[in-house]
Amino acid sequence: MATITIHEVGLRDGLQIEAQAVPTERKLDWIARLAGAGLRMIQVGSFVNPQKVPQMADTDELFRRLAAAGPPPGVVFSGLVLNERGLERGLACGVGYFCMGVSASDTHSRKNTGMSTAEAAGRILAMGQAAAAAGTGVQVSVQSAFGCGYEGAVPSGRVLDLVRRFVDAGLTTISLADTAGHASPAQVEALAGAVRAIDSRISVTCHFHDTYGMGLANAYAAYRAGVTVFESAFGGLGGCPFTALAAGNVCTEDLAHLFARMGAGAGIDIAAVAEVTRDAAAFFGRALPGIVHRTGPIPYPAA
Repeated sequence: MATITIHEVGLRDGLQIEAQAVPTERKLDWIARLAGAGLRMIQVGSFVNPQKVPQMADTDELFRRLAAAGPPPGVVFSGLVLNERGLERGLACGVGYFCMGVSASDTHSRKNTGMSTAEAAGRILAMGQAAAAAGTGVQVSVQSAFGCGYEGAVPSGRVLDLVRRFVDAGLTTISLADTAGHASPAQVEALAGAVRAIDSRISVTCHFHDTYGMGLANAYAAYRAGVTVFESAFGGLGGCPFTALAAGNVCTEDLAHLFARMGAGAGIDIAAVAEVTRDAAAFFGRALPGIVHRTGPIPYPAA
């Protein structure tokens, strides 16, 4: 079975909705421990207005500190940008892999970025090409790809049109993000398959939220459609603060455990990730929604 890759987004998508600020030193500790647990892609933060998302106020400092220390071998640190100013900031502090995206829902796009889908798409295409020209890795995403908390169902044709625009611009690493958590397994399998059929160069990532308890089922459906890269957050932290009903991401240790049981694991030390989750739970003073950090993993693949 094809081995999966997990892009850990807890430091960004996980923390952005939290009111209690996490100190920079604690973030650096979590990053080091997650990398030590075998996670090879870690999203450090987003380059956004700190007045709107205070948890991301130290993103530039985090990247500068990580660059000065040197990344662990084989680990990629990514950063999210929404606009040209964010890209400038990211390039200035040494980001080597940028994530950026466009919402297929016009309402969500306006709430998230202050731009319509059409305006955001034009700017993101130019930004993606600029980042690639600067020698960085680039992932572009279609947000609200499976539905929107404001608009409801999102036509798959709208998603596929955005994907085609990305590919025509030479941007072929593409994430399908279930921002509102509306995805269902059959829908995921169909849409992921349709995206992969557009162009053989496309590498698809899936990003699921567990708003309605279907995150792991959707990840399995995506895997059946050929997707092997997934974004998740330790402990199931997170949620978009600009969607109608914010809820956590698929939990990293639960996702890693699912695929390890299938024989498609990514060599991740699930117990070590669970330790970071327990530390975060103690910091925030509440239970986090993941499962395996409480039960412990089953230490062998299924028959």
